[in-house]
Amino acid sequence: METPAFRLSGFLMFFVALLEAVIVGTLGKNGIGGSWTILLGTLLFVIIASGFTVVAPNEARVVLFFGRYVGTLRTAGFHWTVPLTLKRRISLRVRNFESSRLKVSDADGNPVEIAAVVVWRVVDSAKAAFAVDDHITYVAVQSEAAVRHMASSHPYDAHEQGQTSLRDATVVSDELTAELRERVALAGVEVLESRITHLAYAPEIAQAMLARQQASAIVAARFKIVEGAVGMVQNALQRLREEDVVDLDEERKAQMVSNLLVVLCGDRAAQPVVNTGTLYS
Repeated sequence: METPAFRLSGFLMFFVALLEAVIVGTLGKNGIGGSWTILLGTLLFVIIASGFTVVAPNEARVVLFFGRYVGTLRTAGFHWTVPLTLKRRISLRVRNFESSRLKVSDADGNPVEIAAVVVWRVVDSAKAAFAVDDHITYVAVQSEAAVRHMASSHPYDAHEQGQTSLRDATVVSDELTAELRERVALAGVEVLESRITHLAYAPEIAQAMLARQQASAIVAARFKIVEGAVGMVQNALQRLREEDVVDLDEERKAQMVSNLLVVLCGDRAAQPVVNTGTLYS
């Protein structure tokens, strides 16, 4: 787990190092202490100088003392920490990862192409530095694995009422974000958001699936047209009966209904036939 590292003001310690260098130089110039004074003073100056580090905004420095983790510096500025340490830089900035177009079989076994973008950042520098080999590569691999798993768990199109499909962008994005957060928590990474950026049938079945979608759309449109036409016919018969415009027997009503449905449901404009005789001839 991440812990704060020991630190002092870098400017204060810079003044101390400068003062130490002046004192050692003065003693050496006056011949006081001999070469040992200069050697020890130089060694002390090098030790003090090894503790300086600069931390940029939205950046952390993981401090290692001979392989032992001693803390993390998060405050931006010029600092002095434990000398003779290795200071590893970890970026805390928000990053985007966009997966390549992955070819996956959906829940129905149809091959689809899918891609997603993941927004993430490091929240625990110690885990990011030591829990995994490379936290950036780890996020990329886990993101693609999560996208594949999510794509294979849902069909491209929903076939039942209430079924979640890959085209339900909000639901799918929430599921993907939740799964990614579990996967990358080990690396000290927080997933802020994930979105599907590309979703399509694979080229080898795209034409067939397009034809199926068009057929489904035509059937749905026809159903709506017929439903509206039946309502219009019912309304016409009711108005004729209420206003006593004409008295039709059952046979004439059936013929009128048939004619109205042909006119209202046909793809092309109807060609009227003018009857110059009676209703029965």
